[in-house]
Amino acid sequence: MWMLTQRCRSEAKKTKVKRKTTNPQFDEVFYFEVTRPSSYSRKSHFDIEEEDVDKLEIRVDLWNASNLKFGDEFLGELRVPLTVLRASSCYDAWYFLQPRDNGSRSLKQDELGSLRLNVVYTEDHVFSSQYYSPLRDLLLKSADVEPVSASAAHILGEVCREKQEAAVPLVRLFLHCGRIVPFLSSIANAELKRTQDPNTIFRGNSLTSKCIDETMKLAGMHYLHVTLKPVIEEICQSHRSCEIDPVKLRDSDSLDNNMETLRQHVDRVFTAITTSGVSCPTVMCDIFFCLREAAAKRFQDDPDVRYTAVSGFIFLRFFAPAILSPNLFHLTPHHTDPQTSRTLTLISKTIQTLGSLSKSKSASFKESYMASFYEFFNEQKYGDAVKNFLDLISSSGRRDPKSVEQPILLKEGFMIKRAQGRKRFGMKNFKKRWFCLTNHEFTYRKCRGDQPLYSIPIENILAVEKLEEESFKMKNMFQVVQPERALYIQANNCVEARDWIDVLTKVSQCNQRRLTFYHPSAHLNGHWLCCRATSDTAPGCSPCTGGLPANIQLDIDGDRETERIYSLFSCYLGRLEKMQEACGSRSVYDGPEQEEYSAFVIDDPQETYKTLRQVIAAVGTLEQEHAQYRRDKFKKTKYGSQEHPIGDKSFQNYIQQQSESSTHSI
Repeated sequence: MWMLTQRCRSEAKKTKVKRKTTNPQFDEVFYFEVTRPSSYSRKSHFDIEEEDVDKLEIRVDLWNASNLKFGDEFLGELRVPLTVLRASSCYDAWYFLQPRDNGSRSLKQDELGSLRLNVVYTEDHVFSSQYYSPLRDLLLKSADVEPVSASAAHILGEVCREKQEAAVPLVRLFLHCGRIVPFLSSIANAELKRTQDPNTIFRGNSLTSKCIDETMKLAGMHYLHVTLKPVIEEICQSHRSCEIDPVKLRDSDSLDNNMETLRQHVDRVFTAITTSGVSCPTVMCDIFFCLREAAAKRFQDDPDVRYTAVSGFIFLRFFAPAILSPNLFHLTPHHTDPQTSRTLTLISKTIQTLGSLSKSKSASFKESYMASFYEFFNEQKYGDAVKNFLDLISSSGRRDPKSVEQPILLKEGFMIKRAQGRKRFGMKNFKKRWFCLTNHEFTYRKCRGDQPLYSIPIENILAVEKLEEESFKMKNMFQVVQPERALYIQANNCVEARDWIDVLTKVSQCNQRRLTFYHPSAHLNGHWLCCRATSDTAPGCSPCTGGLPANIQLDIDGDRETERIYSLFSCYLGRLEKMQEACGSRSVYDGPEQEEYSAFVIDDPQETYKTLRQVIAAVGTLEQEHAQYRRDKFKKTKYGSQEHPIGDKSFQNYIQQQSESSTHSI
């Protein structure tokens, strides 16, 4: 397990387990982003702050995957301070493993073995915002470029060695600037056009998949914790065996008891997920809505593709990995023991299959015992619950005239409503009506199947709040506030009232005209019962509860991310030039393509070439600014100053590098 640690925070990443060897070779690459909040400011070299980079270190723990009930066996660790790495950008060396600091027995230096690491450290200087305007503007208009494969953001994904390299700074920049949804919608549509089989959409490690993964990781972490942490903690604390593989079953275990325990665990996790739709962050819902629309438009003969396009991300790439390795998502503080880890593996497999909505689910399992266990969940209620959940998180109150989707039914049922007084001499009495909520409108009618008597467009819902019992001496009442009046409704019980409030709030939370204040009581006898104001249009007197956060605020430094994107373009400048050559080759030659050019996705050579020229020009301008900054720093900074006191080894190395580069240039 790799960790970037500090006194008050840590970020952990884990390699795959290598079995049946005493000399494992992992060949895995991990990225750790060392960033400070955008609000950070450093007053002096001598200020001691918790977020100081010099306090960070890389810690690598080596564990033996054990089948013992006590858990994995700790073999040794090594620690590399960032202060060492800052003196030289690249380290490729063997390190002796060390015992833990609190180890009770003394060991010889080479007794634990050794580990080879290749550590690369890069440190960027971030300029003020105006320096990045040309490159940033070029990136942010990527969603509007036709075709999107000719955009700067897509080109970055093409030239980077790993799509993940490009996805991380791109997602952060687009989230920071509020452009993530149109960008992801554009690249998802482009990928779908190249996809022939609806069963394989978004299955590869494409730029689209990596960007959506990164978005869910950033915007959905709080949602993941709220949804899964309580039930995962409960499972970890139970310590009950759930092994259902007859080969691995212990003599003291009962297969039937284990199956029942596992079924209960799966049911709890499944319920936690499928009832969490109202908590899903808005940005994720908007992305899922775009995926659903694009998939349904591309494969109009497949009625399930609008579900599988979304479930592949939310179940396969979001919930299932978190259940499988909860410590990597900070759902548990440390590694789970082998028995619990096995239980979570079985739960993750089942949840993943339940969410896939595949027609032949038993065939989804390689193991016969899993296919047998899955028979517990072959009931229609599980499929319906998944579809209802996917409908809710992929719905949008925004009407799109080009939409190929029918309105999505989110909730319906009988409730009692009070007449709104729309008729001048009408009676304001209470009547039982059938209510129906879709992602487009909220309606009621006399009976199910009748024509609607009244409809409220979703964009006209300004607030959904509880109504105080004193208003009409009735319990379980809530109000749907519209521009002209409020609709007062009584649910059958408090649970149903809460469900209606949550789903109505969820589907309307992006409305631009949503209220910040409301009246918690009704307007009766010429005044509001809560604040005694006489005008029925008087501003609200109590702050709206909001029900749910519209989104999670992220502390992202847009300039830092643009600098990182510049660094990537600069690093892969050779591939940018190769891509230029490929554009020229395709423009003048229609024959078989050279192998070195075939790796690039180029739909419009002329438009792509134009963008490449703009990218290279912007990168060149920033490179000149960095070169000038380094020259100025070398001339002006004095060894022994407050910024670089005597003994600052990193500055000594910097002076040596500058002297060498000056000698070479002469």
